[in-house]
Amino acid sequence: MVIQICMGSSCFSRGNNKTLKAIQHYLKEHHLEGEVVLKGNHCFGECSRGPILKINDTLHEQVNSANIVELLEKTFY
Repeated sequence: MVIQICMGSSCFSRGNNKTLKAIQHYLKEHHLEGEVVLKGNHCFGECSRGPILKINDTLHEQVNSANIVELLEKTFY
């Protein structure tokens, strides 16, 4: 599984820096680091719908540290 988080200036300023930390914490807490490639992406070109996160081939809009755990739960379980 590949999780790409937009680290472009728009998404980053809207909270993807906090979302990144939440994802890292979730993966560590659930022992999923070996199953997931987590990487930053420069921009997905969807700034108006951000913050953006891509899991495999699915783009997720308006992701934040408050809703990321629910999204990860749906993805993994």
